[in-house]
This record gives sequence, C-alpha cells and structure tokens, in this order.
Amino acid sequence: MAVRHRLIKASPAAVWEVLADGSRYSEWVVGTSSASPRLGRWPEREASIGYQVRLGPFRVGNETVVRHCEEGSLLELEAHAGILGTARIAIELREWGEHCLVIVDEHPLQGAGGALHNVGFEALIQLRHRAMLARLARACEDGERDRGRAARRLPRSGGTRHA
Repeated sequence: MAVRHRLIKASPAAVWEVLADGSRYSEWVVGTSSASPRLGRWPEREASIGYQVRLGPFRVGNETVVRHCEEGSLLELEAHAGILGTARIAIELREWGEHCLVIVDEHPLQGAGGALHNVGFEALIQLRHRAMLARLARACEDGERDRGRAARRLPRSGGTRHA
C-alpha cells in the first residue's frame, strides 16, 4: 500500500476546489493528458472522468470513478487502467494550521496491477505520488497567490468622505 503525504501551503478549501474541478484532473494527475466528464457531477459518488494516457506515440483511454466523497475532506477514487486493472486512490485533506496536509493512499484492486504488486511496483507508485502531489501543490498554491493578489487590488471600504 503506497501512502504519501505533502503539506500544501494553501487552505483545505483551496485544495478541495482543485480536486472537485473535474476539468483540472489532468493538471495534477501524473500521466494524464486530456480529461473530460463522463457520468454524473464530479466529485459526487459514481461520477466519472475519462482521460487519456500517452505512451509514446500511443494514447490509451482510461476512466476514474468516484467511490466515496466527503466534501472538503476525502475523495476516494477507483482508477480503471485497462489490462493493468483497477486501483483504489484515497485523497484525504487535513487542516494543518493555515495550510492543508494531503495524504494519498493507493493500492491495486484487480487485474495485472494486483498480481504484479511488489516492493518495486510500490517504489514506482511512490515516485508517481511525489510528482502528483507536487503538481497539486503548484495548482493550489498558485491559486492562493492569485486570490491574495486580487484581494490586495480591491478598493477598501470606508474610504474618504466627500463634502
């Protein structure tokens, strides 16, 4: 079972905003190119996103389904990867001061991924998670900075009086 965590310098609400936007899936999930909604409203239970994975000149279509969602704190997904099988991916958000601790837990469920699961496979998943959490952090922290800049540009109320 591959478990990895990262402290993201953004609020849990900002992180959830990125996770809950299905159109941004390929922005933070390593290996995906284009993503689009398939069924339901992401991230509601049983909603799904279709996406493509590029393998050199080849593109393989895959799908991820929401199996459990606790808005703002937990998203459990089942990733379907064709002949490789399926995997459970749980993403938990915890408030950590003013930031968000993100914990990702992934393990294979069915297919070749489960049969081939070993220490080497686990190491590859850890590397993928490190890259995925870095991409998620970038997306969330950039958004927080943009919101901060926009807030500083807003005119303050209670300004000067005019006679």
